[in-house]
Order: sequence, then C-alpha cells, then structure tokens
Amino acid sequence: MNKLLAVALAATVTIAGASAASARDGCGRGAHRGPAGHCRPNVGPGYAQRPVIGVFYPGRGYWYNNRYYQHRYRHHRGGWRYR
Repeated sequence: MNKLLAVALAATVTIAGASAASARDGCGRGAHRGPAGHCRPNVGPGYAQRPVIGVFYPGRGYWYNNRYYQHRYRHHRGGWRYR
C-alpha cells in the first residue's frame, strides 16, 4: 500500500512540476498583454509598424481611412479616390 501511495505521489509531483510551453499569455507571436489585458503588438525593429495612407500593401490593398481598399483612381480636383 505504501508503495502505491509513493508512486501516486511521485506521479502527481512530476505532472504538477512540468510546465507547458508558454505562448506569451495567449496573444500569439509578435504580441503581448497590455495593462487592460488586451493583446497588443510588440513595437520595435522587425515588427510591423502602422500602415501609411496611400501606400499599396501586397495582399491587402491601399491603406486609407482605417481600412484597406483594392482600387484607387485620380479625382478630377486632385488627390485620390479609393474604392
């Protein structure tokens, strides 16, 4: 009986001591938890920065007004129109 209890205790300690791989608080690669608990992107060299208005991003489109547009054309008064 003591042997069975010792094996069960050893197994419990081993399982409790093993830790799973950390995924940085569940936010995924390139992100971390902010003060309010929401996921935020990491900032610094090698990480994506804010998109620039009027620049075409392959696979996404032109960034304008907080969204991506697939097409743009010149407006007759100057400037660009996005659709």
